[in-house]
Amino acid sequence: MTGYFCLLAFLVILLVELVFYVIVSTTLENQARDRITSIGKEIEADMHYPHGLEASIMRNRREGVNVLLITRDWRVVAPSDYDSERNFYEELKDRPVINAGVGFCEIYRLGKTVNYVSKVDYAGEPHYLLVSYSVAIIYETVTSLQIYLLIIGLTLFLLALLFSMAFSKKLTGGLQVMSDTAVNLARGDYSVQFANADYKEMAQLSDTLNYVRDEVKKSEDFQREILANVTHDLKTPLTMIKAYASMIKEISGDDKLKREKHLQVIIDEADRLTGLVNDVLSVSKLQSNITEIRPKVFNLTDLVYGIIDKFGYLQESQGYSIMVDIDPNTYTRADEEKINQVLYNLIGNAANYTGADKTVFVSLKVSLDGKRVKFSVRDTGKGIPKEALPEIWNRYYRVKENHNRPVKGTGLGLSIVKAILENHAFDFGVESDVGKGSTFWVDFPAVPDTPENI
Repeated sequence: MTGYFCLLAFLVILLVELVFYVIVSTTLENQARDRITSIGKEIEADMHYPHGLEASIMRNRREGVNVLLITRDWRVVAPSDYDSERNFYEELKDRPVINAGVGFCEIYRLGKTVNYVSKVDYAGEPHYLLVSYSVAIIYETVTSLQIYLLIIGLTLFLLALLFSMAFSKKLTGGLQVMSDTAVNLARGDYSVQFANADYKEMAQLSDTLNYVRDEVKKSEDFQREILANVTHDLKTPLTMIKAYASMIKEISGDDKLKREKHLQVIIDEADRLTGLVNDVLSVSKLQSNITEIRPKVFNLTDLVYGIIDKFGYLQESQGYSIMVDIDPNTYTRADEEKINQVLYNLIGNAANYTGADKTVFVSLKVSLDGKRVKFSVRDTGKGIPKEALPEIWNRYYRVKENHNRPVKGTGLGLSIVKAILENHAFDFGVESDVGKGSTFWVDFPAVPDTPENI
C-alpha cells in the first residue's frame, strides 16, 4: 500500500510539473508575441509623424523592447545611437519578408528573443521594421518556479510517504488482528470477538464476522442437539428390534400368534428407522435443490382429510382431538407427494406441542376472491417467543422444553416444510403468542375443478 501511495504521489507531482511548464511557458510566450505585434503596429502608425519614430523607439526601449528601422542594404536608420555589429542579413535573408511587399509582417523566435519584422515604406523607400523582445527573463522565472514546485513536491512526497506508512501500519495492524482472531475462530474458539472500529468498512467487516461466528456456533450447537436427538431416536427402535428378535429366537419361535405379534413390532420399528433416515436425507436433498418438483392439479380437501385420518390412532389411543373447518372440493397445483409431507409434518408438529387439552385445529378455507386456498393448523400449547420465530425453520432447531411427543421425529419436520414450500414459491408462516399456542399456515394457489385439470 505504501508503494502504491508513493507512486500516486510521484505521478501527481510529475503531472503538475509538466502542466505548469507547458501552460505557463506557452502562455507567457504568446503574451510576448501579442505584445510585440501591438508595438510593431503602433510604431508603423507613429513613424509617419515628425519625430514619431524616435519617440516610439525611446518609449519602448524603457520597457525592454528594442526597435530598429533597417534599410534594404542592412543599415540601421533608427535609432540614431544604435551601436552593434548584429548581422541582419544572416538573420533575415531566409525570411519571407525579404521578397514580400510593403505591409507584410511576421513573428518569429530566435533563441530567447521573440521578433516582429515587417516591410514598411519610410521616406519613400522600403525599409524593414524589426521589433525584438527578450523572453529570457520569462524562462528564468519559469525555471525558478519549477524549482520551487519541485522542492514543494519533494516535501509533499516525503509527507505522503510518512502518512502512507503510518496509515498502512494502522490498517494492516487491524487486519492482522482480525486475521489472528479468524484463525482462532477456525480452531473452534467461539469466544473470540472481532472488534475494529477505526474505519467504517472495517467496523462493518467486524460486525459481519461476529455474525458469522454466532451463526457457526449456533449451527454447531444445533448439530450436536440433532445428533443427540437422532441418536436417541435410533437407539430406541434398534433396542426394540434386537429385543424382539431375541424373543422370537428364544420364546415365540414356535408360537405363531406371538411370533406374528413380535415380528410386527420389528417391522414397525424398522419403518420408524426408515422414516428417521428419510427425514435426514429429505432435508439435505430439498435444501440442495436435488429433488425435482413435479406439479399437478389435485384435490387438496381430500388430501387434508386423508392426512387427518392417519392421526386417528392419537384420537383413539391417547385422547387427542382434531377439530376441522375445511371447505369442500378445493383444488391446487403442486407436487402432491411433497405437499402431503408438508401437511403431515405441520399437523404432527401441532400434536407434539399442543396443550393439556390435546386439541389441534385444522382449517382449509378458500379466499373471498377465489384465487387462494389457505391451510392452517393451530395448537393450544405454550407458544413461541417472537425472537425464536425465525429460528424454528432451521434444520437443527427444536424448542428446548420437556413435553410428550406422540408423533416421533428428528426435529427436521419444519425444515423440510420450509424447503418444500420455498421450492414451490408458496407463501407460508407462523403466528404465535406465548401461553396461547401457535398457528402455522400455507397459502396455496386455487385452481378450478374442471375436467381437464382433474
